[in-house]
Formats: sequence, structure tokens, C-alpha cells
Amino acid sequence: MRVDVNGTPFEEEPRPGQCLRTYLRERGWFGVKKGCDAGDCGACTVHVDGEPVHSCLYPAFRADGRTVTTVEGLASPEGELHPVQRKFLDAQGFQCGFCTAGFLMTTAALDEEQLADLPRSFKGSLCRCTGYRAIEDAVRGVCHVEAPGAGESVGRSLPAPAGPQVVTGTARYTFDIDVPGLLHMKLLRSPHAHARIVAIDTSAALRVPGVHAVLTHHDAPERHFSTARHEHPEEDPDDTRVLDDTVRHVGQRVAAVVADSEAAAEEGCRRVEVTYEVLPAVLDPEEAMRPGAPVVHDKDAATARIARPGNNVVGEVHGEVGDVEAGFAEADAVYEETFRTQRVQHASLETHGAVAWIDDDGRLTVRTSSQTPFLTRRALCALYDLPQEKVRVVAGRVGGGFGGKQEMLVEDIVALAVLRLRRPVKLEYTRAEQFFGATTRHPFTIGVKVGAREDGTLTALRLRVVSNTGAYGNHGPAVMFHSVGESTAVYRAPHKKVDAYSVYTHTVPAGAFRGYGLGQVMFAVESALDELARMLGLDPLEFKARNIIGPGEAMVTPGGHEEDLHIASYGLDQCLGIVRGAQAETDAGQPAPDGWLVGEGAALAMIATGPPGGHLADARATLLPDGTFDLAVGTAEFGNGTTTVHRQIAAGELATTVDRVTVRQSDTDVVRHDTGAFASTGVVVAGKATLRASRALADLLLDFAAAHLRAPRADCRLTEEAVLHPGGRFPLKELHAAAEAVGVPCAADGHFGGTPRSVAFNAQWFRIAVDPGTGEIRILRSVHAADAGKVMNPMQCRGQVEGGVAQALGATLFENVRIDEHGAVETAAFRRYRLPQYADVPRTEVHFMETTDAIGPLGAKSMSESPFNPVAPAFANALRDATGVRFAELPLTRDRVWLGLRDRSGGGSS
Repeated sequence: MRVDVNGTPFEEEPRPGQCLRTYLRERGWFGVKKGCDAGDCGACTVHVDGEPVHSCLYPAFRADGRTVTTVEGLASPEGELHPVQRKFLDAQGFQCGFCTAGFLMTTAALDEEQLADLPRSFKGSLCRCTGYRAIEDAVRGVCHVEAPGAGESVGRSLPAPAGPQVVTGTARYTFDIDVPGLLHMKLLRSPHAHARIVAIDTSAALRVPGVHAVLTHHDAPERHFSTARHEHPEEDPDDTRVLDDTVRHVGQRVAAVVADSEAAAEEGCRRVEVTYEVLPAVLDPEEAMRPGAPVVHDKDAATARIARPGNNVVGEVHGEVGDVEAGFAEADAVYEETFRTQRVQHASLETHGAVAWIDDDGRLTVRTSSQTPFLTRRALCALYDLPQEKVRVVAGRVGGGFGGKQEMLVEDIVALAVLRLRRPVKLEYTRAEQFFGATTRHPFTIGVKVGAREDGTLTALRLRVVSNTGAYGNHGPAVMFHSVGESTAVYRAPHKKVDAYSVYTHTVPAGAFRGYGLGQVMFAVESALDELARMLGLDPLEFKARNIIGPGEAMVTPGGHEEDLHIASYGLDQCLGIVRGAQAETDAGQPAPDGWLVGEGAALAMIATGPPGGHLADARATLLPDGTFDLAVGTAEFGNGTTTVHRQIAAGELATTVDRVTVRQSDTDVVRHDTGAFASTGVVVAGKATLRASRALADLLLDFAAAHLRAPRADCRLTEEAVLHPGGRFPLKELHAAAEAVGVPCAADGHFGGTPRSVAFNAQWFRIAVDPGTGEIRILRSVHAADAGKVMNPMQCRGQVEGGVAQALGATLFENVRIDEHGAVETAAFRRYRLPQYADVPRTEVHFMETTDAIGPLGAKSMSESPFNPVAPAFANALRDATGVRFAELPLTRDRVWLGLRDRSGGGSS
């Protein structure tokens, strides 16, 4: 076989059945990405003789005699970017960037007719991060990037430092490296929801040519741990083993086969013989709490940190402020309903995976797709009794996370294999494994009862929340506790009561997901308050405005007040003002088709920045010999944009331009410690550490320059390349040399412990149209108001909001991880699990409020999770306004809406 790839001829024969994607990646063209292996996501798109193809479906042998172009070959031989690459840079048409090569290759092949119909042209391409608006702007040639300037970086739309690498396919994600002698791991998984492994025979698997080892529970450490990663491990139940002799959900790993190739490892898995004793299983959380239900984890409550193992309750919270029954007696109207939300998959295009090896110094080195490299190192050290200096964990560029990679799902088993074999080992989840072997969003059942006087004053709010955490507790108690926190604190009511339970079942585990439980409970609370307002004959938005918490007020929740949480800036009133303005603009947005029902609705949300109990970040800023700066931070970059903002903060404090600041990050060798990029902390916690390090370095440089020059400190000023003083310029290169000569290090550290914490506010509004004959819904207008404090990078922050709204729309309208009666996931592929596509997502109008936070760095607040939370209730409220039907269960699929419309003459909920 002879094929020309980006001007380089190859003559190697492909393996039997090999696809073009793996053929190209094995030859170093890492810009070709693996997202689905089924032609569903488009991340692997390349050109064959100028025609775009999904290379995961294209047999490699068909490329014989053809010319193949990958994203690395789009630029000219002289290095000049292709016009499409330049457009994506100018518009910043990406976030994590994992899908970008596919969109670039697709766009570069479109003709004028296809460019005019992007919904059809992008039907085979998925993006989980951006919400597609930035991609459309890139295709249309819209430029959002501002030119950098010295000392004035914060508040400007400056580009991501990795942008040129993203659009040329040279940004290196987890597996975009060549590791000599690499072995491949595949996992044998349980076919049963609950079973005990009676016997396991690996002899046949070990006879497969190329198989080096088969690991079972006999090889795994006895100790239990949690896959969840938090700064304080005691927050999570210790209920998990690397490999267990009891399986608790369909898809749980049973054995790991390590071989020379993935094919050999897969064959080894097929040859492992397991004898199971099938045990009773419970799939419903309400049933799981009843007496006599099968026990998921029969463990000691105190040592495992499980609230009530015998009742399958991993965590619970009960609290009351005032007297809710008295509050309901005082009410002129009371509304009560039970709301339900479904499982949702994170669907980051880069699946979970890790590659590990023993380096030249004898250290275990793990390269992983993780939001928490430092916490993962700590967990591996504890699990395998290794000193911290003997383990290094590094995250390359991470291809999406959304909370799903705040887990240790692969690193533990890969480390076990490497420590056993002393060879490099790789484990990369398939797309199907993401559905049944990773985690999902927690399904919730929320019973809500609210009461108010006829003047619109809330008297009582009561919640009964049941969260299905699945077979393992990982984030279960924390998500449950958080879900009833800000959702009840944002409203004033003299009487509040909460009973909440996080419950084990024999289903795929749930974990951290954008919003961390708030989105589920806010769907119920905001829907119930909308309905209560209608009962009272009040405008729902005005009713909520009368009862929201105000600036300076205490945040009261039945679960207990968190002392370090403050309203350090207040923009919720401004958010509601934006929504009122949208309501008043009756002619704005798309028109509704004739005969369709039209409605509008709004919802609000409040979220804390960071978790309680502290979230740690360290940073180091260093002047380099050439007069530029190095910034070392621990937090990971996965499209959240923290790298860009950290560089802007440093440049501003050091009076330089962003291009003179190099960022090193997400590597346990870089800085002392970083809790991780989760809980909306990338800017407000790690950013504050960056601010302190950069400010300390600026002071150090000015102090040294003044002493060295014998000049008054007040007369010295830091500029882009020098310190200005009364006698002239002291170039930074010379300053570094002078400091080095006398042993003064030109570096400074910064630290922030994540406390005190502030809150962010958001409001979402929709106008929609519903076809009464089919249940089809069209979004006519979408408006989002965000109180992010000082917006560090408007272009980037807008992208976070748009991406959050788009992801939330998927959860609102169609995404649903379905479980069959045996506990198995039925939707283990993108074509069976409906993700938002380009055609599904409206252009949301994003408005930022004018506030400056007293806690966040330079006045910033969080804005990565919070846009998700008000979307579902706002949409449900608009649907109620259009149809007269209160839909209390997500997702709001077309068939569910049609059935609700059919039955609305009988009233009630659907």
C-alpha cells in the first residue's frame, strides 16, 4: 500500500480491518482525534483526495494510491495558516479544542451552497463545549480577538495561548505522545448488576499471543477508597476497590488484560472465564431504602463513612428552620409536586484514559485526562504505599471534563499494571465504556411544597430529595448536600425544611457534573414557584423578585449555614432586569409558525464559588534570563479558559504583554499543590494564587532594582522589558543577571486556600413555540444574564455561558442515559444518546452584569458551572406558559410533550 499523508509518502501495510484513523495516529498524525469510533462525532475527519471522511469508518486499505490531508497538513509548506485555521483563531471557535480539527477539516471542504446551510453541513460534527456560536462565527469570518497591550490585559478578549496549536493539530492531549514499548490494557466488565465472583480462570487468556498479564481482585490492594477527588478525602465514602470480588453494576470492571496490542488484550478478555454467583439487585432508590432491600455495600458505617449501609443510604441531611407546617397554615396558596430528573452523560469528546510508565529516576509517571492531577497523585500514593516524590502525575491538554474527570477511574488500574510489569501501559476508554464504565449526572426525585400569602410573600418551603448515586458513593453525599444549599438559600422564607437522601442502587455510578446537584433541585424549586405565582394571579418573575435574597442578607438553608460563604457582590437584581427587558421586547427573536402555541418563561440560580472546607492553589511566577516570565500553576486546562486568564492576570501585574508570559500547568512537578479544576475555582482560587505570585514578583523586582541602582523605590516603575528609574532603564535581562550574581532568586510564590467564598447569580429566559399536533418545540429567543463580577475575558466568559446553556438544553430536551430492567445501560453510543447538534442550539444573547466582587481576584467571580442551572426550569416555565401543562419530569422530549398536550383537558402534571 502506498499513501501520501500531508506530502509524506507511506508504504506500510495496514493491519487487517484497521481504520484510517488508527493508521494515521500510529504514524504521528495526532491531530486526528478519537471521539466515538462510530462516525458520530466528526473529530477524526480528514480529507481523502480532497473529500472529507470520518476516518474511524474509512478502512485504511482504501487509501491506497490516494492523498490524505489531516489538520496538520492544512497550512502551507511555508507554515502559513489555511484561511479556515486563521478564522478559527480570530473567532476563538473552540474551547477544549478536541473537536476543532474535525470542524476545520469539514469547513475547509464546504462549497458555497454547503456554507449557506451549516445545520445540514455540520450534522456529523459534535462539540460539547462551545454551544456552536463561536464555531459559526469562525466559519463566517467574525473576529472576536483583541490585540494585546502591556499592563492592560484583564478585561480584554485576548486569545488562548494554545490557540495556534489547537488549529494546527499540534496541541497534545493525553494520548498524543509516542511511548516506546507501550502495552495496551483492556477491561473485562460485569454482565450482572450484582454478583459475587466465585472463581476466575485466566489461564486461557494468558495463552493468547502478546498477552503479558491478567489482573484480577487477587492482584489488587485490599484497601477501599473513593474514586471522587476532593481536597478532604473524608468527605467521600471509602467503598471502592481497584478490582473487587463483588460486582455491583453492569459494566463494573472484573479483570484487566495487558498485551502488546489492543486486539490481543480484547481477545484475552474474551478468554477469561468467570464464575458468578448472581445476587439480588435493586435499581430504584426508593425501593433501595425499604426494609429487606438488597444491600449494596455491607460495610461498617464509621470506617467506610456510609450513613446507613443497611438502608443503602450513603449520605443524608435533615434540617428545619422555623416551623414549615405553621408556614403552610399561614399561606393563602400552597403548591406541591414531585419533580424528576434523569441521568445525563458528560460526553466529553476525549474519553477517560491514562498512560503510565516508570521514568529514568524510578518514579511512577502517569499522564492522564484529569481535572485533578495533584489529588490523583495523593490517592495513588495512599493506595500503593508510595512516597509522594516517587509519583508524578501530569495532565496534557484535557479534551473536556464537566466534572466527569474529577474522578480516579483509570489511573489506579493502570498504575497497578505498571508497578507489576515495569513497562509502559495505556488504557483508553471506548465511547461505550464512557456510558457504562464512567459516571453520570445524578438522577433526582424532588418533592417540593411551597406556600405564600396573597401579596406574594413566601411563607414556607419544604423539600424531600432522593438522589440515586448508583453502585458507588463517590460524589453522592457532597452532591446531595450541595443540591439543597443555594437552591433554598436564594429565597427568603421564614419556614424551610429539607430531608435529603443519597442512595445506593445497583446501577452505573453517578458523580460530579456541571452544577453539582443544583441544576436538578433548581428545576423543581423554580418550576414550583412559577406555578405558585400563577395560583396567586401574580407575574412569576415579579413574585420571585419579591422573595429573593438581597445584598448583605444571611443565606439561610435548613442544612446549616456555611460560615465562609458571603454575598461579596450582588448582581441578581440586574439579572432580573435583563429578563424583564427581554419580556418587554415582544418583536425580538424569531417569529412563531402559524398555529403554534407560544410561551415564555424565566428562572434564576445562585451558586457558591468553590466547595466548603477549602480548595487550595499554589502558583509561582519567575523572571527568566531573557527578560520574559514563567508562570507555574497546578490547575488543568480543559476548555475552561483558566490558562488564558492566569496569563492575563500575570501580565497585568507584571506590566507586560501576555505573549511574554509562558504558562506551565497541571503537572505535579510544577508547583507545590493544587486541589484541581472543579467547583468553579479555576479563576477565583487558582487565579488568586496567580495574582498573589505575580504581585509578589513585581514587588521583588522593584525592590531589587531600587537597591541595586540606589534609586528611591517610589521612583521605580516596572514596564514591559525594563524597570524605569530616574537614571534611565534597567532592562529585565540585566536585572536577572544582577540578581543571579548575588544569589537573589527572581521568583515568587502565591497561595490561596479557597476561603472565604462568594456566590454568582444567573438568570435565563426563553420564548418558545410548540406545535400542538406533534409536540415539536422551537426556541424563538434565548437570553441569559450572568453576574460574573469583573469579567476577565469577555469573549471567553461568553463562551462558557453559551456552552453551559447548550449543555443544559441537551439535558432539558433529549439527553437520557436509559437503564434496562437488568441494570444495563441501553444508550451506550452517541447515535442512541442524543447530544445537542449545531441545528439544536439557538444563539443565546449573553449579558454580563456590572459588579465587582470583594473576594475574587480583581473582582472576578465564577462562571463555568452556573449558567447550566437555570436553563431547565426556565424552559419548563416557558412550556407551561405556552401549553398550560406543568411538565415535572425531564427530558422534555417531543413524545412527552405531545402526550401532555393530549391529556391537558384532564389537567394535572405530566
